[in-house]
This record gives sequence, structure tokens and C-alpha cells, in this order.
Amino acid sequence: MSTLRRSLPILLLQLHILSGGGPAAAKVPALIVFGDSTVDTGNNNYISTVIKSDFAPYGRDLRVDSGSGQPTGRFSNGRLAVDFISEAFGLPPLVPAYLDPNANMSSLVTGACFASAGAGYDNATSDIFSVLPLWKELDYFKEYAAKLRSFQGDDKAQETLSEALYIVSMGTNDFLENYYAVPSGHAAQYAAASDYASYLLGVAESFARALHALGARKLDLNGLPPMGCLPLERHAATGACTEEYNDVARGFNAGLQDLVARLDAGDGGLGGGARVVYGDVYGAVAEVLADPAAHGFEDIGAGCCGTTGRFEMGYMCNAASPLTCADAGKFAFWDAIHPTEHLHRFIADRKMNTTLYVFL
Repeated sequence: MSTLRRSLPILLLQLHILSGGGPAAAKVPALIVFGDSTVDTGNNNYISTVIKSDFAPYGRDLRVDSGSGQPTGRFSNGRLAVDFISEAFGLPPLVPAYLDPNANMSSLVTGACFASAGAGYDNATSDIFSVLPLWKELDYFKEYAAKLRSFQGDDKAQETLSEALYIVSMGTNDFLENYYAVPSGHAAQYAAASDYASYLLGVAESFARALHALGARKLDLNGLPPMGCLPLERHAATGACTEEYNDVARGFNAGLQDLVARLDAGDGGLGGGARVVYGDVYGAVAEVLADPAAHGFEDIGAGCCGTTGRFEMGYMCNAASPLTCADAGKFAFWDAIHPTEHLHRFIADRKMNTTLYVFL
């Protein structure tokens, strides 16, 4: 196949999105999300944990249908990449959190988020901050699937579950909050980060196979960002990225790409018509960090929220912070860890134009 023919679907989708065209036709009837704070749309609001963002100024720029910005539990000033991806598939512009008591099956039928900020592939990582471990996210999905069958009927629900896009985004907490902090659980058993990464990839494979057994046929497994360049992880004196962490992220991502290739293979893969893709978050973020001005960013080294933007997140990023920036759109990061809506949109666009277009 020629280079032009390979790039044509991407080019057409770029033109569609960037021109402000309408949402894509809904070949994906629902978006199902698992992971950590990069994709948690508000589940932590409803569990007992200190990892929360249901207060100002989080959500201050979240405006859908002319509504005013309100905190929703998203760790950003606005929408997340999964929200933009949902909209790109012709689905609602906000993915509801499954634990939100105001979410009913009428709203959850087109998407449900089971992610929990602070979670990891390693159950011990989730235990650090008492958030939902991956097995519990899966249990809630099983509960959701049963409700969906009651709501839609068995045949329609099976169609929804098999045609839905499943996004999994986690792993950063396993390294930054567990392995490189005070190692617990499996993290304490490995002297080399690469060996711990291999363990995490094993969990990721088991999780993908569990989703497949429950009906999933379209999976997007997301890699790690350049986590050494998060404001919190930069060197205090110079502001330089911690390259050791970036090396670990690249190694994990290489392993995840190998896993995706195996799961997506016709022989020895998941089978049953399943399609698995790799979500390249690292590449998208690295592109912005390398040339921020080209993408409309001015500050990539500190978060918008707080006095310094270098360590404030969660409860330290609050309405009492006097030096929180006026225009978060100029920043890559909202707090010391999490992207702004601007960066989330960029990540979503890159993913739609490089891998997720195959599901259109």
C-alpha cells in the first residue's frame, strides 16, 4: 500500500476534526473507560479517599452546552481526553462516572467510566490511597453489563458491549507513587524497574483477556507519558526532566506495544474479531514539550494551579491559591501532575488521527 493510501484516513479525519465538522458516525455505540486520574471522570467523589478534585478551581473551564465551569472530579481545568474521544465518535461530550448517583442507564448506555484517580495495575498501588483497585473497576463493569442487559435486552446489550470502545489508561502511579516512593506489594519484590514493568504488563494482559471474555472486541491500551517531565518530577534546581523516569516509561511502552501486537494478532491473539491498538500518550506529550509554541502552549514546566505549579495538586490546588494562572490554555499542565484541557484535547486529536480512526 502506498504512503498516500495509508495516510488518507488520517488526513480525512484531521480535516474533519480541525474544520469543526460534526461528530463521526457512531460505529462505536459506547465508550468504556478504566484507569487512573488521567481518565477518571469523577468516581473518586463517591469513595473514601484523599485523592479528590471535586472542588474549585478544578473544572473551572469545563463548559459544555454553554454551562459554567464546575468541578466534576476530573483532575483538570476542563474536559479529559476520553471526553473529546467520546465526542469524536458521535457520543456525548462528557463520559459519566459509573459511581455518580445521578448517572442512570439512559446516560450510561453510551459510555461509562470505571477509572479511579490513584489506581494502578498493581493492587498495592491502589491501596496506598484507598482508591478502586483494577479488580474492583472490573467488578463494577460486570455490574454495569448486567444492568445494560436489563435495560436494552440481551441481544442489544451484547451488540453494545462488543461494538463499544474500551480504553485502559494507567501505570504511572505504579512507578511514581509506589516503586519510586515507598515500594509496597509487588513493587518491593523487584530491584530493577524493568522487572516490575514486566509484572505490570502481565497484569495488563490478564485484564485485556478478562475484558475480551466479557465481550470486549475493541481495546485501546494506553502507554505511559514522559513521566519524568511532569512538573512534580522535574529537578527542583534546574527544572530539567528526570530522564530515568522517562527511560522507564519508554521501556514499559515498548513492552506494551509488543503486548498489543500479540493480542491483536490473528494467530495467538484474542480472536473473535477483536482489535487491539496502542494509545501513544508519550509521543503526543513529547511533541508538545519539544515545541510548545507550535501547538499554542507557553509554559510546559509548571502547572497552572497554585503558587509554584511544581508540587500543588489535589487539595493543595484549591480556590485559596492566589497565584493560579488566569489562562490555563497557555499551560500544558493544570497542576503538578495532570494535563490541562488544552493538552487533553491535543492527546485526543493525536490518538484519533493515528490509531483510533480504525474504529470509525
